[in-house]
Amino acid sequence: MLPLDLALFHALNADAATAPAVVTAARWASEQLPIAMGGVLAGGFVVGGPAQRRAVGTALAAVLLAWIGVQLLRYAVPAPRPAQLGLGVQWIEHAARAGFPSMHAAGAWALAASLQQACAVPRTLALAGWAAALAMAWSRICLGVHFPSDVLAGMLIGTLSAWAVHALALQSRRLSWQRRFSAYWSRQARPWARHR
Repeated sequence: MLPLDLALFHALNADAATAPAVVTAARWASEQLPIAMGGVLAGGFVVGGPAQRRAVGTALAAVLLAWIGVQLLRYAVPAPRPAQLGLGVQWIEHAARAGFPSMHAAGAWALAASLQQACAVPRTLALAGWAAALAMAWSRICLGVHFPSDVLAGMLIGTLSAWAVHALALQSRRLSWQRRFSAYWSRQARPWARHR
């Protein structure tokens, strides 16, 4: 473990001298904020138009890809959490499974980066996604369940997942547009084909 990682962890991890309101805010960001974000996405899918539904679907695909990436990396690098090493104070119950990378950070970053790239999403919602992602990333260190390196790795996986899913979606739309364009010009070149 890098000394900087350990120093940042001790600086951000809440201890007995930390104000209770800070711990409460961190708990909310870590436990309730993901549920609130899911509710916003569900609402956007239900009341939004086709473009917004597509944006929500793409964002969920990015989160799923980030989840897969985290699981694979945790399997390859089973790094312990701070409490497993006797470091810091852990403020919430957590299973003793690998902590590198942070699943919360990966999912939040995938969602925020995906919303940022979607044209159908209002800018305020994209900014709210980034604010939520930052709050969630901070909360995981504050509550003592992740090292900063776990969170940074999660951020990277989430960002790459969003980029990959959007690149695939864009390529798919291009191919679909090319097929429609090709079919249209094919009919224009053969007028008799329109009457069949």
